[in-house]
Amino acid sequence: MTRPSILLTNDDGIESRGLWAAAEALAAVGEVTVAAPSRQWSGAGRSFPRATSGNIDRREKIFGGEKHRVYAVDGSPAQVVLFALFEILPVPPDLVVAGINFGENVGYGVTISGTVGAVLEAAAGGLRALAVSQETPADMKEDLACEVDFAAAAYFTRLFAEKSLALPSQPDVAALKVDVPLGATPDTPWTLTRLSRTRYYEPVPPVRVSGSDPVQIPFRIRFDYHGEEPGSDVYALHVEHKVSVTPLSLDLTSRAEYAEVESVLRRTGAGG
Repeated sequence: MTRPSILLTNDDGIESRGLWAAAEALAAVGEVTVAAPSRQWSGAGRSFPRATSGNIDRREKIFGGEKHRVYAVDGSPAQVVLFALFEILPVPPDLVVAGINFGENVGYGVTISGTVGAVLEAAAGGLRALAVSQETPADMKEDLACEVDFAAAAYFTRLFAEKSLALPSQPDVAALKVDVPLGATPDTPWTLTRLSRTRYYEPVPPVRVSGSDPVQIPFRIRFDYHGEEPGSDVYALHVEHKVSVTPLSLDLTSRAEYAEVESVLRRTGAGG
């Protein structure tokens, strides 16, 4: 029986420990091809920056007890997916997985996430896709040297890779987003969620003396612990301490009542 083919990528870069924890877990599920950005691309969303070269660096890595050729690509996560489909894989994979991300991807912040951006690019091409993220302490920096336990996230990566491969096509489900809480174990329950209606990663004004000083816009995690809505990914992670599984759609159209919106638009302003 032919094993399913899996393309694995991330947004933390080819050296991320989360990437290799996922590779090890997925090796038990199918034939894994790793193609990941050559450097850190957190916050890239589904972007296609023109400044990238697209260079593909072929390397070797041992996971699943075997030596594999892996690929470090100079590109954003979404670009890496396309380079893999066009130039690395002979045929499209059965599943595209992004992760395990260093830090949770919940609430409205998912549109910023390179991890989510990668799977949305795969989904736009008609492929099954899965994004997996591990919650990390708010004060922990995105540093490859940080000690993060990816064991539980690796377990759920394998579990939902198997479920994704077995799941019949669902209308309006482009990808699954899995977020694993701090302290989770393989026995931690999972629950189906929707995106929280909160920004979650709130931007903070940068501090600098001159406009020419190089800075990044910092973010802090912010949400209403007591007011968060049950059923959301933030509620599952922080209140229930469960693994959050969110079906994502590529359709960004509002679910508002169109008749009401049209009525308001037509009677507002000078035009009719």
